[in-house]
Amino acid sequence: MGLATYAAEYPVEGVAHAYPVQSRVAKGRIARIDCDEALTMPGVVIVLSSENPPELAKDADAELALFQSREVAYRGQLVAVVVADTYENARAAADAVRVEYEPGNHDVSLSADHPGLYQPEVVNPDYPSDTEKGDVEAGLAAAATAVDVTYTTPVLHNNPMEPHAAVALWDTEGRLLVYDATQGATLSRDTIARTLGLPAERVRVVSRHVGGGFGSKGTTRPHSVLAAIAARAAGRPVKLALTRQQMFDVTGYRTPTIQRVRLGADTEGRLTALEHVAYEQSSTLVEFAEQTAVVARVMYATPALRTAHRLVRLDVATPSWMRAPGECPGMYALESAMDELAYAMGMDPVELRVRNDADAEPDGGLPFSSRNLVACLREGAHRFDWDRRDPAPGLRREGEWLAGTGVAASTYPARRRPSKAVATLTDDGDFLIQVAATDIGTGARTALTRIAAATLGVAPDRVHVELGDSDLPEAPVAGSSMGTASWGSAVVRACEELKADGKEGRADTTEEVAADARTARHAFGAQFAEVRVNAVTGEVRVPRLLGVFAAGHIVDARLARSQFVGGMTMGLGMALMEETLTDEEFGGFLRRDLAQYHVPACADVERIEAVWLDEQDDGLNPMGSKGIGEIGIVGTAAAIGNAVYHATGHRIRHLPITPPKILALRF
Repeated sequence: MGLATYAAEYPVEGVAHAYPVQSRVAKGRIARIDCDEALTMPGVVIVLSSENPPELAKDADAELALFQSREVAYRGQLVAVVVADTYENARAAADAVRVEYEPGNHDVSLSADHPGLYQPEVVNPDYPSDTEKGDVEAGLAAAATAVDVTYTTPVLHNNPMEPHAAVALWDTEGRLLVYDATQGATLSRDTIARTLGLPAERVRVVSRHVGGGFGSKGTTRPHSVLAAIAARAAGRPVKLALTRQQMFDVTGYRTPTIQRVRLGADTEGRLTALEHVAYEQSSTLVEFAEQTAVVARVMYATPALRTAHRLVRLDVATPSWMRAPGECPGMYALESAMDELAYAMGMDPVELRVRNDADAEPDGGLPFSSRNLVACLREGAHRFDWDRRDPAPGLRREGEWLAGTGVAASTYPARRRPSKAVATLTDDGDFLIQVAATDIGTGARTALTRIAAATLGVAPDRVHVELGDSDLPEAPVAGSSMGTASWGSAVVRACEELKADGKEGRADTTEEVAADARTARHAFGAQFAEVRVNAVTGEVRVPRLLGVFAAGHIVDARLARSQFVGGMTMGLGMALMEETLTDEEFGGFLRRDLAQYHVPACADVERIEAVWLDEQDDGLNPMGSKGIGEIGIVGTAAAIGNAVYHATGHRIRHLPITPPKILALRF
């Protein structure tokens, strides 16, 4: 309806506009920055760069420590910013800034034999990098059937509809206000304050409406800090909105992966060993190690299990979170390998997964709070008419089109983090709920309204939720499928206290959340895909996707379906379209806009069904709910890839599955 105000849309009097200058080399040193011409251009207020570095905290995150060094770590890095009276004037002047470099030899290529590979201590967020249980080599040697396969996934970019943007203004008392496109106002406030060397109470971040994020707005990005230091230097409010092309450089991306999976099974189809090793990249500035192989620690019962991560620091931007980080690419490899094992054994792929279901977490041995993977697989197989499936691949052909079906399992942690909330009885008899949560298009306001209303025993129209402001009670980010569980827990506790007090209730769930580590908390699901592959053009169409999920109590059915379908659509994009290419010669990325980086459109999504089981898990949190924002994408790419194999009889192990790769096959 156009009523929501996004970060770049807040009306601020006297606002100036900033436009960044980006590095044109992938590695090297800035010899000189010439701003003379830019400073004479119409409307220009100031130019900032390493020639006049702003004052920042000495321990600032290296990605956010703007203009503190002349060293260039990747192509596209922000090396200067122009502030002018209009966006057009700022952009024109930025083009006039001349940067002279002393370029170095760059390395931007990930490989499984790169000499710089090492074992990180932990992977995101705090998992041990490597784990081992039992004798994997002995288990593989004893197996009746074994597979040893390698899969790759490319660089992927989040591409939310709303570009990253910020408006920054300082008041006369030196307090900073930032209207930011962020998934977490509290975290963004703390990060900006720490970067600027300020106490947190001197920074306020407002993020009432966010046009998508998919993880790219889950951590503070350079544009927010850039707007703040530009406003301080210019002495007036500053707005900075990144272009789509700039977003590809400085707002994070999913690391490419190379994954080797080795599986062994006995004659009954039960695993004797599982090994999952992931190779990934990070920047020379910051270590970010994605938790790609941790899914193997959760999924299947096996007496021998080894998982490992190897990281190389390249001359690239730092990767970051993208919807279901780690679990999404990891499950693509694991579930594709399980499909290969099923075919090698001559066993139904659903049955193989059922036979290897785990009654406790395979790696750590913790009991599951609930685990209904088998029920999801059975229900999905029934709804998908799996029993009518051709047992062998490559049997169904209609003219140019080959048809097939595939299955994959899904999982995602059911986390929550400490949160605070305040519930107040207003003068008119309604109820006000305050929490610094963020709605990134997922319906957080609706969900929290329903949770509060149910706890208070009143109609939802009597509950008013205020969120998206760091001055409100502290809350974790909208990400990692933990938003509703975290904020909702605090809202329930605050509402319970309000009922006892009569006027106000306050909650802090820090102690309550600490007890969550006693059980393994995960949502599970099963993805089924039907594909049609054109043997002449190489096109892959997906007439039908079905997802069946076990995600605790569903707070709002309409919101849940939207999240599941959205995740599955994004998984379809991962399987068939999405890919950012690395420029080996010059560094940086190719395909840096939506004309070349393809995401699914409505015409690509013919029929998607999302259903869920009625799962009771009262030990999770007061609502009994699990996160649903990310499990929909997990497993989708594998299900589609497995369906392509069933249609063609050929396995494509390197995403995305594009027409050229199909046409390279021999039917």
